[in-house]
Amino acid sequence: MKQIIVAIVFLTTVCSVQAQRNTRQDTTWKTIYRETPEQTHDIKHTKLDVRFDFDKAWMYGKEWLTLQPYFYPSDSVVLDAKGMEITEVALITGTAKKTLKHNYNGMQLTVYLDKLYREGEKFTLYFEYISKPNELEVEGSAAITDARGLYFINPKGDQKGKPTQIWTQGETEASSVWFITIDKPNQNTTQELSMTVPDKYVTLSNGLMTGQKKNPDGTRTDTWKLDIPHAPYLFFMGVGEYSVIKDKPYKGKEISYYVEKEYAPYAKGIFGHTAEMIQFYENYTGFPYIWPKYAQIVSRDYVSGAMENSTAVIHQETAYQNDRELADGNRWEETIAHEVFHHWFGNIVTTESWSNLTINESFANYSEYLWLEYKYGRDKADQHAYNDMTGYINSGSEQKKLVRHHYANKEDMFDAVSYNKGGRILHMMRDFIGDSAFKKSLNHFLKTYQHKPVEATQLRLSFEEVTGLDLNWFFNQWYYGSGHPKMTFRYVLDDAAGKAHVIVNQTQKEQHVFRLPIKVDVYYGDKKTRFLRWINKRTDTLTFDYTMRPTLINPDPERVLLAEITDNKSEEQMIEQWKHGGTFLNRREAIAFFAKNTMPEIAKGLTDKFAGIRLFTLQQIEKTPYKDDQAVISTIEDMAASDPDKNVQAEALKYLAKFKKEKHLPLFTKYVTDVSYSVAGAALKGVYGINKTAAIPLAKQHAGDARGLLGSVVTEILLESGTEADFDEIATIYRNIPPSEEKLEQTIPYIGFLEKVNDLEKVKRGIDDIAAFRNMIPAEYRVFIDEFFKMQLTKLGNSKGKEIQQYIEQSFK
Repeated sequence: MKQIIVAIVFLTTVCSVQAQRNTRQDTTWKTIYRETPEQTHDIKHTKLDVRFDFDKAWMYGKEWLTLQPYFYPSDSVVLDAKGMEITEVALITGTAKKTLKHNYNGMQLTVYLDKLYREGEKFTLYFEYISKPNELEVEGSAAITDARGLYFINPKGDQKGKPTQIWTQGETEASSVWFITIDKPNQNTTQELSMTVPDKYVTLSNGLMTGQKKNPDGTRTDTWKLDIPHAPYLFFMGVGEYSVIKDKPYKGKEISYYVEKEYAPYAKGIFGHTAEMIQFYENYTGFPYIWPKYAQIVSRDYVSGAMENSTAVIHQETAYQNDRELADGNRWEETIAHEVFHHWFGNIVTTESWSNLTINESFANYSEYLWLEYKYGRDKADQHAYNDMTGYINSGSEQKKLVRHHYANKEDMFDAVSYNKGGRILHMMRDFIGDSAFKKSLNHFLKTYQHKPVEATQLRLSFEEVTGLDLNWFFNQWYYGSGHPKMTFRYVLDDAAGKAHVIVNQTQKEQHVFRLPIKVDVYYGDKKTRFLRWINKRTDTLTFDYTMRPTLINPDPERVLLAEITDNKSEEQMIEQWKHGGTFLNRREAIAFFAKNTMPEIAKGLTDKFAGIRLFTLQQIEKTPYKDDQAVISTIEDMAASDPDKNVQAEALKYLAKFKKEKHLPLFTKYVTDVSYSVAGAALKGVYGINKTAAIPLAKQHAGDARGLLGSVVTEILLESGTEADFDEIATIYRNIPPSEEKLEQTIPYIGFLEKVNDLEKVKRGIDDIAAFRNMIPAEYRVFIDEFFKMQLTKLGNSKGKEIQQYIEQSFK
């Protein structure tokens, strides 16, 4: 799963605070050891035959479940079945069916078998049941916002503009809402699933479609089969009116994209690198893509990012992008790569317990780096890694271990430690043992443990068997320990003795001292020598002999360490780092240093080869006295006119727009019609700052196709200058903004605009838009949104009267 919650900085902050409060209030979980689930039985095969009641949001199921005792003889089996109505439990022997005694408590079903079964002796149980997901109350998390397992979206078709869909979400243990199973990650089962749906709907499930039959009542039964075993949480059903876009097959295996008709022309633009990703990961691991197809489906109201269901990956609506959005870069590409790699780590080898989630999610997280490095180069990958590490450091997770057997809720494992930190740890391992050894170790791990539940210890054993190294120190520190080093580097050059000293202090509190292998580059002008040293103490000194005074000493030159580092380089040394450091982070650090110390060298970043550095420089230089230097402005004007990266071009236009100079009006006017929403939005902002009279009709002209920055600027202009006649355009733009910080920022002015609207039905529609956004936030966090909007909504209600006051109260219950 790619954990992408509603991307709102405000929410991230308050949710973190609330989570900390809850943790402080209840600490009993600290005494509970979360052991690997006991394996009393193995599920060998799961066969399902289901149909749906859309009015009731129920699913009627028939199931044949084949099991065998794991080791010890057994005359009963305990199965997970959440919130079901179970009407029949029987044993299948040949063509005969024998009713069995059972006990059901609403969450688990205990079946009493007809005899004592021994290891290797299979038996098949038969069930008839009704799944009632909307009547089940279960706890979710920030990443998995509830755990109903089976979701009916607009099942009665009464929500205008929203299609009717069905989808499932099994992780962590919610598949047992819609079929009876042992809902643990250390189970592996093959599957067969028949879905009966109205003939107008498309279906998707794991594996290949093996049968399709039209029924006399206007329904159709599709049968899907997967002969490769996988965990129950990876089972998937999808139903809806989709266009199925088939891409070029990969080695004869279907690559397909299930999207709503509106996005059919853009499906390959969004997902078109899928086959290349599969080939890259296959080559990198040396382990083949074993699954029979790779399908991806985009579903409404799916708010957990994406999920790696074997051969049938589901994505949330944020994946949808048209050509103008894609011009700014595919914002969903890393997520697509993440889910592809799960088909090795997560689906072929699977964590034996949620405590060892790192086996799944740390690898999928790091796969994003590997893909970006392969496809776009080291700078792009390092920028992504920097953002990930910053996300972990800002998450306040220093007390959490990567492998942790104590947690309040299994859903809590889906956090910045399992993802961001775990990915960075793998990056350090790759750097330490070398890329070829890293690849060979992954291959050894996959071959040795395919279709088996695994833990981090087995990963260590694979790395050790390949490299011949004892890696207990690494795993004890990074996998079974918490926190990260916080270090300061100080430099002392002793010319008389011909020795350079790097004094390293580890300043983290209440944590052990980290043992760190560290590379150090020592420069003499253009020439450098690389050394490998070890840091073992809270205060350590790394010493290097020299005959010629070094111009730069650069510890951790590739910036692979997961650490917070305060580096006390001089201005001269930082200039040398800019010249010779090479990597994205070396250059980024230099630009930040130049900005902080108001050094003219900051302007060099405007012409850097990498768009990320140019963008960062634009953001930093306006904080310096060089922000309106004529040479700087001239360079930025060139960037605004012709930078090859649309995001950089847009940032340059935004930069110039702040000056509101008449001479830039032709430039802004030219790019209002640019293919990129970011460039067009920045240009329109520029026009508005210089000539509001000209900007207002332009805003109205582009309102019908305004997303991203263009949508924000159009909305800003129309909200400020618009009238009730502009309601439809403004409401459409607001509605189309994906859940984001941008949407949060636009909500308050949108409420302000509704005060201008006299038609109360339109006001209600606007309130519906705001409530729909609010309802996409996990229920436990809506209180913060409600408080955030309360003052403005109250003002709106007071201005519009009792009817609107009551409507607001009803909408925000």
